Amino acid sequence: MDADRWAAVDRYFAEALIPPDPVLDAALADSDAAGLPPINVAPTQGRLLHLLARMVGARRILEVGTLGGYSAIWLGRALPEDGRLVTLEADPAHAAVARANLARAGLADRVEVRVGPALETLPRLAAEGQGPFDLVFIDADKPNNPGYVHWALELSRPGTAIVVDNVVRGGAVADPASRDAGVLGVRRLMELIAAEPRVVATALQTVGAKGYDGFAVALVVG
Repeated sequence: MDADRWAAVDRYFAEALIPPDPVLDAALADSDAAGLPPINVAPTQGRLLHLLARMVGARRILEVGTLGGYSAIWLGRALPEDGRLVTLEADPAHAAVARANLARAGLADRVEVRVGPALETLPRLAAEGQGPFDLVFIDADKPNNPGYVHWALELSRPGTAIVVDNVVRGGAVADPASRDAGVLGVRRLMELIAAEPRVVATALQTVGAKGYDGFAVALVVG
């Protein structure tokens, strides 16, 4: 199996199960036109996030890593009318693209984009009493994953689901000799989760249009 086959299978599932969506297409097009890196989740992954949010009955969602707002649209659409999504983005230019995409999607009233390094913004959310969140999606710089999950736990409750993207790193996560900062961040994250009595978790490998990677899912139980 190769990357072309993985991408073809992703396209097949997306075309079979996800109706055409001009708003999501425009979000990707505008992100590309603005020079944002093409690292948004795939459509099938976006639909999975949407379904997870609905499965847990999420009314409050936290996202770490907005980029152009593509995943935020999927998550925001899962919220009830009085629901709220807070999404954190370090780059002001990315945040501006995301706000425009979210406004076009009709979600400006329930999605707040906060700008700044997430490890500075997350403590502020806690100080403001913003939690607890029902679902947390983390898709940002990998070296800081342990810090992001620490704050996700502080902003959670029993029953909160935490999803962390890009944890396989093309298989490099299994290499204990790796000095790659992203791999080290994921490995520290796995150690944190394994030692954390408040969560039960698993991690899965995936292949698709985005290559070989995977995600971790944790449920807060205490």
